[in-house]
Amino acid sequence: MSKIEKSEKLFEKACSLIPKGVNSPVRAFGQVGGTPIFMERGEGTYIYDVDGNKYVDYCQSWGASIMGHAHPVVVEAVKKQAEKGTSFGIPTEVEVQLADIVVSNFKKIDMVRFVSSGTEAVMSAVRLARGFTGKDSVLKFEGGYHGHVDYLLVEAGSGLATLGLPASAGVTEGNAQNTYNIPLDDTDKLDQLFEKHGNDIACILVEGIPANNGLLIQSREFMHHLQQKAHKHNALLVVDEVITGFRVGKGGATEMYCIDPDIVTFGKVIGGGLPVGAFGAKREIMEKIAPLGPVYQAGTLSGNPLAMSSGIAVLSYLIEYDSWKYLEEIGKFWEDNIREIITKNGYPMNIARKGSIFWFSFAEGDLPTQGKQITPESIKLYAKFFHAMLEQGFYFAPSGYEVGFLTISHTKEILEVTLDAMEKGLQKIM
Repeated sequence: MSKIEKSEKLFEKACSLIPKGVNSPVRAFGQVGGTPIFMERGEGTYIYDVDGNKYVDYCQSWGASIMGHAHPVVVEAVKKQAEKGTSFGIPTEVEVQLADIVVSNFKKIDMVRFVSSGTEAVMSAVRLARGFTGKDSVLKFEGGYHGHVDYLLVEAGSGLATLGLPASAGVTEGNAQNTYNIPLDDTDKLDQLFEKHGNDIACILVEGIPANNGLLIQSREFMHHLQQKAHKHNALLVVDEVITGFRVGKGGATEMYCIDPDIVTFGKVIGGGLPVGAFGAKREIMEKIAPLGPVYQAGTLSGNPLAMSSGIAVLSYLIEYDSWKYLEEIGKFWEDNIREIITKNGYPMNIARKGSIFWFSFAEGDLPTQGKQITPESIKLYAKFFHAMLEQGFYFAPSGYEVGFLTISHTKEILEVTLDAMEKGLQKIM
């Protein structure tokens, strides 16, 4: 293992100032063990920690850095805007420019509004759905993560169609009582829920590809069933594309599944690594948002010019070079070679992939489509894999439930080096 004395000292100090030393829980290495690594800088595929160690990064700011770290196009755009000013709280041209790019290329929406995080985007989208339909309840799915909004931090109650129970201290039963929570990939439970409670439900909320509890790839039939069920009961289909929007393709997961959502949420890629979120819909729905309509939403840093400038640079580049073709090419190369390693050695594991998003399942059999199908044994094996790769200079997400990401800065040569290291790492832990 590389020396990490500075990281260890920083973590010790951070723990005295910040809860568990981190500003987002998964960074604490709680599921994999060990001391979190503190990063100093990044360049393309690589990140460098405060002790001078170099890693190939497969986390990439949890998917936000689709072009890799400190891409010259992004750096130049942010630098130019910073020289003009970082925030005004007044409309700027760059807000209009990024909105035009998003709406022109994501064909399912007519209007968009920017916020500062994916959590805000989903919170606002659900409020909009409630305001538009005049109904109160939300249906989400087990294993689906949509940010840390109180009423979305719920787990399933006992029995079918029971209203959600709080899954976090500080979330009251009152917060959770209008949230239904059922398994993914289960049309029977979906149908039964709507038969009993369909008149209450304002929206179905689903990730484009559930990617915060494994990569739970859903069938096209299930996604279309959601759309049909929502529209039959005058509910809205809200597709959370915070991870998948402009990552799995220009049209996101909604294009991939050929579905027609009522509201879509965005984040990550559209800010190019800066804090950003957005929600969009057809005009008649978006015109319910204040100041046009009665659904209130606001934010001092919404449409922040730094994030807008970064987003313009990233999306313009991706569109100009149709970078999703390259991401699919290297994604397939990555998946095929990992499958070859698995098959050759008879390892009890699997890989799920959509475009440049991937996830390792350390279990035999089919890939899970529901979070509860992920076993504790799989998570323990992933922790060993994580450290086996970290010791060789490769940084993956510090949790077996989290997905990994490829970027346009990953080359086949870099992937081949990683694959060699992976063979060595797997031989040590299997």
